Amino acid sequence: MAGASEPDPVSTKQQRIAELAKQSPQMGFTSLNHHLDLRWLYEAYLRTRWDGATGVDGQTAAEFSTRMRNNLQALLEGAKSGTYRAPPVRRVHIPKGTGSETRPLGIPTFADKVLQRAVVMALEPIYEQDFRDCSYGFRPGRSAHQALETLWRQTMALGGCWIVEVDIRKFFDTLDHAHLRALLRRRIRDGVLLRLIDKWLNAGVLEAGTLTVPEAGTPQGGVISPLLANVYLHYVLDVWFAEEVQPRLQGRAFLIRYADDFVMGFACEEDARRVLEVLPKRFGKYGLTLHPGKTRLVAFRPPAPSAASAAGKGGSPGTFDLLGFTHYWGRSRAGKWVVKRRTAASRLQRAIMKIATWSPGRSPLPRSTLASRLGSRERHRSAGSRKWESPELAHNLTAVMAEILELRSNTVNVPV
Repeated sequence: MAGASEPDPVSTKQQRIAELAKQSPQMGFTSLNHHLDLRWLYEAYLRTRWDGATGVDGQTAAEFSTRMRNNLQALLEGAKSGTYRAPPVRRVHIPKGTGSETRPLGIPTFADKVLQRAVVMALEPIYEQDFRDCSYGFRPGRSAHQALETLWRQTMALGGCWIVEVDIRKFFDTLDHAHLRALLRRRIRDGVLLRLIDKWLNAGVLEAGTLTVPEAGTPQGGVISPLLANVYLHYVLDVWFAEEVQPRLQGRAFLIRYADDFVMGFACEEDARRVLEVLPKRFGKYGLTLHPGKTRLVAFRPPAPSAASAAGKGGSPGTFDLLGFTHYWGRSRAGKWVVKRRTAASRLQRAIMKIATWSPGRSPLPRSTLASRLGSRERHRSAGSRKWESPELAHNLTAVMAEILELRSNTVNVPV
């Protein structure tokens, strides 16, 4: 790329944006699009995954790269002039659990992914100054492992607590566009970027040859969707919990959120019940609903002595799920009650069902040999005198086996 040795790299610009956002937490940014130049889009191109599925145009990353400079220039000019037309996303459905329910997944075109990544690179430095510590999903330098570790420390520090386990019904499908625009304008007032976001929200969905334009939601799978979701729940939940809820509580409380998956812990049962009662009203105000069967209050406490249980002061401890794990109380090697976790039954069952659905008649190898070869990444080598029926089948089974192995390796007790 021409100009690769020029000063003021993308990271320096992002650092400057972050400094301004930190210095002025109430300021709305009116001029961000001038940062989007050819170099900025080239960096976005480098940060875009090449192995993703193709969008409605069928263009692969390799095909885009053959005329990369021209393609990036066209994206830049279209974004700045307002002539860019966001293509519809291709929708596929993936299993959500062990039942028949599925989760819709939107697949943008590769060019659209690059432009979305460029916008994320401009917005992320701002919102990283605003987002609270309770938020872990799809943020740089943060992970699900950190969320689980924080959850463990918080529950152990309280010595047991009341957990409010929450499930937002179809969050990515019901996210209200009007509320999202209003929340974005608290910090972003750049017309070019807001116009692009509007185009992505209204791009439409192509499924089975039919184009629909949903009035709400942001497609899961879009590069910008996780950031928009975090912005939405930052104001709807995180700020509200920290500034409105916690000051009114009798005891300690915490919130752990990973994207739209979150739990709240309370030292006092009365606090937990009050918040659980008001949660549907809070989310309803922003067009969201909670799943009545999956939103519940859990008495997450160590088992009480038998005498205390008989007196009605204890009882069997409850469990709850977060990020694919079931959290429960168990004995440590020293005999103390500690918080432990194991792979959630639904997730493990889903992975096993994938194996059961795929495996019959697919491979001539014994199961033990198959697992050994898959684990050592020898899926593309010949198996005795026969080879895989196709690389795709081998890749699918390898992914499932990797998931099984990951689940097994993650089913460990947190050390005391």
